[in-house]
This record gives sequence, C-alpha cells and structure tokens, in this order.
Amino acid sequence: MYLAELTEKPIDLSRVLAMAKSMPSSSQIGARVIFSGEIRGFSHGKDVSQLEYTAHKPLAEKHMLEVVRAAAAEYPLIAALCVHRLGMLEVGESAVVVITCGRHRTETYAANQYIINRVKAETPIWKREFFTDGTSMWGENCHH
Repeated sequence: MYLAELTEKPIDLSRVLAMAKSMPSSSQIGARVIFSGEIRGFSHGKDVSQLEYTAHKPLAEKHMLEVVRAAAAEYPLIAALCVHRLGMLEVGESAVVVITCGRHRTETYAANQYIINRVKAETPIWKREFFTDGTSMWGENCHH
C-alpha cells in the first residue's frame, strides 16, 4: 500500500504510524523507518518564528505518490507513505513525515531517504520562512 497526503492540520505522528501499521502485509514487515522533518528555530543565521508551506495541491499530491511508487519500484518495499503539511507551522512542528516498510532495514532506510530527497527537491511545495526580526524569505527546493 502506498499513500501520499497533503494536510493543513498538524501531523499526528501516532495517527500516521497507526496508518502504516494497519497496511496490508504487516506480518511481512521486518523494518519500519520513520522520518519526521521538523521546523528548526534557526535558519540563514536568523531565529525563525514560523514557516508557511503552500502548494499546487493536486500536482503536489500526484507527484508525491509518484515518488512513493518509484521508491517501491526501486527498493523492495511492502508499504510506504508520505504526509506533508501545508499552512503556517510553528518551530518544532512536523512539516513532513515519511514512513517506509520493508523486510530488511538497509533497503527500507534507503527508500525512506530516496522519498524525502525527491519530495523536497521536486514536489511543487513552496516554503516561506518568517524570522523574529520581522523579515521573511521564500525557500528554494532542497537538493541534499
């Protein structure tokens, strides 16, 4: 089972993990990797107050699902999901969660990293950082 979701509600890690655990073939899963990308309080040499994520929602969700499915084609995954937040986020909140499930840890870790790297670099989701000094800055897609 492969899922991708954009949400304007705070990401509830326990709900997302429950989704991953309820996926079919869970008895085959020997490794479950959970990545949560969280809002840092410091960026570009400044203190961050908030971040805002906007997206072309239909294209972004479609692309995220394509990335998740591409990871499943590249790595022997049993299940995977990617949830990305939209709207205003506070420091410490989860902006994106990727969960990959497979038989073994090596490929399950690699698939998780593959998904987050491609989602950050390619998906039409835009980030605006707001700083405590009153300035703001639009971010570029990340390539690391």
